[in-house]
Amino acid sequence: MTSLIAVLPGDGIGPEVMRAGLRVLRAAADRHSLDIETREASFGGRALAETGAPFPSSTRDLCLEADAVLLGAVGLPGPPPADPALRPEQGLLNLRALLGVYANLRPIRPLPGASDASPLRADKLAGVDLIVVRELTGGVYFGEKQEGDDAASDLCTYSSEEVERVVRYAAGLARSRRGRLTSIDKANVLATSRLWRTVTGRVIAEEFPELELDHLLVDAAAMRLLTHAAQFDVLVTENMFGDILTDEASVLTGSLGMAPSASVGEGRRALYEPIHGTAPDIEGRNLANPCGMILSVAMMLELSLNSPEAARDVEAAVAASIADGVRTADIAGSATTEQLTEAILARLGRSTP
Repeated sequence: MTSLIAVLPGDGIGPEVMRAGLRVLRAAADRHSLDIETREASFGGRALAETGAPFPSSTRDLCLEADAVLLGAVGLPGPPPADPALRPEQGLLNLRALLGVYANLRPIRPLPGASDASPLRADKLAGVDLIVVRELTGGVYFGEKQEGDDAASDLCTYSSEEVERVVRYAAGLARSRRGRLTSIDKANVLATSRLWRTVTGRVIAEEFPELELDHLLVDAAAMRLLTHAAQFDVLVTENMFGDILTDEASVLTGSLGMAPSASVGEGRRALYEPIHGTAPDIEGRNLANPCGMILSVAMMLELSLNSPEAARDVEAAVAASIADGVRTADIAGSATTEQLTEAILARLGRSTP
């Protein structure tokens, strides 16, 4: 059965890393006899220029038809338009809501070959293997907004159901890993965080009593990610905290360009994207790090295409290339996007399917 992948290259360096990701996807699919079809559609700033909307109806239809969505990056340089409907990022929020992908998974695994690119000492990176589960369709990003010249407000709202489902997903991951779950909130200040802490404790006590559960305030979590990250296994948190903490955690890998993500929900569809931005300063210069996208492809191979073997092959090819010193400038190297992609493809070809 053919798996349909909706391809949304996006803006800035998005199309460049997408080309790299698709080359690796097709190579892995060939090696593991996976039947895939890719179809491209405009999204974000490119779609705004072409259609006047960041998420046109034709792209929406493709995403609903697809088995998975692969996204580059969205955003335009300069100040955002006054009308939120004309912001590329609004298209991303609408896409997440359309697909019902409420859990965003961001694994953080420093690669030995890139450790010198991190501002942290090597001993702070030793043994780090964590995954952040970020609630993706609630909280302040989706709350009621009021905006004026002299005052503005963003409403942060969570229901117990929204908390329960993302905590259950994170707990399932922890059960399959090292059995440790850290829930991050700001319960000493925020009512939504107090609900979050109460619901999390109840779900774990009733459904996952074998797990070791810790509650941690977000400011303490931000510090501990840089001082004792190896203590973490699975972290679960609300939308905005997860957005901020995972960008911070990317320094453990050496660069935002190394970090992949997958967004999943109740249904079969999932969204895969690197967590970096559009980087307009290096757009079109063959300098972008493709690893975040390629590792997002690996997550798609495992979670949507049901081929963990292909995923492991891609991850091993990335690790081998970095270990051999083929690195872009953001991870203390001089390779171009094309050179790093070619190195990964070469090493992928050496692996045994």
